[in-house]
Amino acid sequence: MSIRLPIKASIIAGFMMFSCLADASDLEKRQSDLKSIQAQINAQQSALKNTTKQREKLLSLLRSDEEAIAAAAKKVNSTKNSLAQIDTSLAELKQRQSELETLKVTQQNTLSKQLSSAYLAGNHDYTKMMLNQQSPASIERMLAYYQYLNKARMKSINELKQTLNELEDIKATQTKKQKQLNSLIAEQQVQSKRLSQEQNQRQATLKELQRTLNSKGAELEQLQIEEASLKRVVDQALKASRSVPSMEGFDKQGGKLKWPTKGRVSASFGSPRSGQVVWKGTLLSAPEGQNIRAVSGGKVIYADWLKGFGLVMVVDHGKGYMSLYGHAQALLKSPGDMVKAGDAIALVGRSGGQTEPGLYFEIRYKGQAVDPAKYCR
Repeated sequence: MSIRLPIKASIIAGFMMFSCLADASDLEKRQSDLKSIQAQINAQQSALKNTTKQREKLLSLLRSDEEAIAAAAKKVNSTKNSLAQIDTSLAELKQRQSELETLKVTQQNTLSKQLSSAYLAGNHDYTKMMLNQQSPASIERMLAYYQYLNKARMKSINELKQTLNELEDIKATQTKKQKQLNSLIAEQQVQSKRLSQEQNQRQATLKELQRTLNSKGAELEQLQIEEASLKRVVDQALKASRSVPSMEGFDKQGGKLKWPTKGRVSASFGSPRSGQVVWKGTLLSAPEGQNIRAVSGGKVIYADWLKGFGLVMVVDHGKGYMSLYGHAQALLKSPGDMVKAGDAIALVGRSGGQTEPGLYFEIRYKGQAVDPAKYCR
């Protein structure tokens, strides 16, 4: 075992180094692509046709940036969960250690008293005592008494040995867990730095993208394109849901569902968005990285990046009901996964070109958007 561990560690270290180099190379390529597009926009700002092309290139680059952020955020989230588990484990070990230390003292005191009694009893000459006994029954009782004392001492000794062994095991486990904790903390620092780099790259891309949407007309056109894209996704998801086993839907849960994340409503269903475009769902302002939870049990039928909505997840709940979660920082579930109410399925983000973190949440019934406030409280 002592031979294999260093080899395994070196393989893991090599893999991590290769992964980091690959990530760095990908980031450098996207930075180079952005500079190239910036130069083209500056040279062709007045040409609408060329600007539209650049916008599409920037949207593609934005998608790459946000998918890279999602990958980094998932690693950070996974590490954070692992840290929480180790902290809990260490707290439980510390509690058990305290209990065993108390038990050890009690067992030592009990054994001390038993040994003291045995010592005092040892001052008697058992042979004479047994020979002087007139009654065989008395001799039998005395022998039984001393056998009982001897068994009690052996039991106390074995219990104390077991307690001491468990204490040693706990100390060894604590040392191992502490090493894992230190390693995870160092890993989280690296991942957090990587996430920050990706977010800076995305911000630069987004800034250039906004330059191509400098008029209300261009912005409205973009919103209409995004809505059409979302409608196609919903229609495709609706067709796919026909093969999903029957589920309960929301008929029996009206007004009883919990909102998918804690936050402030910054845009409500049906309120104006731009021109004739209105909000088909609810926009909740919430801290980046906060958990997004499934409002009800169902099956994930879509989990991907979508223009204008960023990383989107659609869950089918049966009976024609679907829930949609957009602008996520990272998606924690994949198409085909079954989820229960309250399961963490994504993280709050700002993907899709948003400048502030939040969650775009829709509920659809037979493909048509309905007010989420009708079902959530």
